[in-house]
Amino acid sequence: MNSRQGFAIIIAILLLLLMGMGYWGYKTNNEKKQISAENSELNAEITDLNSLKNKLATEVDSLQFAFETLADENESLQSSVEEAAKKVAQKDAIIRKLQRKTKSEGVNLKEQIELLLADKAQLESSINIVQTENDSLKALTGQLTADLASAKSENQALAVLNATIQDELKMLTLANFKASAFRVEVEQKKAKATAKSRRARQIRVSFDLTNVNAKYQGVRPLFLVITDDKGTPIKISNPIQAKVVVNGQQMDIQAVKEQEVDIEDNQRLSFSHGLEEKLKRGYYRVAVYTDIGLLGASSFRLR
Repeated sequence: MNSRQGFAIIIAILLLLLMGMGYWGYKTNNEKKQISAENSELNAEITDLNSLKNKLATEVDSLQFAFETLADENESLQSSVEEAAKKVAQKDAIIRKLQRKTKSEGVNLKEQIELLLADKAQLESSINIVQTENDSLKALTGQLTADLASAKSENQALAVLNATIQDELKMLTLANFKASAFRVEVEQKKAKATAKSRRARQIRVSFDLTNVNAKYQGVRPLFLVITDDKGTPIKISNPIQAKVVVNGQQMDIQAVKEQEVDIEDNQRLSFSHGLEEKLKRGYYRVAVYTDIGLLGASSFRLR
């Protein structure tokens, strides 16, 4: 082996050593990095564990304080319970003593109490019944008072209207040519009588003529006139305007109906008028005229 070959071998050995050292350094560096990462993770976990430990320590302190507080309260309650138990025992003793004392009287006292309670219940029931009756009587009295006042007012108005009609009959009728048994009926559907304004559909008038003087007999016109209590004729589509002579004076009238009638010595006559419009509540006057005067009149009321 010459010196050149020896030198080459040495260089090869050195290169191998350098490569080995480089690999060892690379491996060592990776291990350091891994160890460093693991250390970081461990440090983070240690930090979290320390935080958890501090939190648990705080909770333990709070629980310890609460436990001590509850212990104090328990001691206080225990003392109160013992004191209450003593008082209960004392009261039980007093009650037993009273029970022994009143045992012989208990049955009689119980019966008396039951009788008193029964009397009380009966009295309360009677009071309630009387109170209910009183309330009903008060309400009925109030209603009757109001109805009486209204009836008095209505009767006064009707009396005034009838008095006016009677005065007119005396002035305007002829002595031996006037109606008797003058009747006015207000009818609803199916010819049933009614006094309610909303149901009134027809007005029927009937009267008697008796002992009529011969000079008044024969065919004459008869007029049916219907007015309210103020003398205003009721509304119809075709009112009949007529003139009649009353006590020698001519008078204008507005009739709802006219018919020619053969007047006889004695007869029963009638008129009927179907209402075109519903009449309002109030008083109304019905009169029947001939060409020479007023035969009769009457009034009616609609509610």
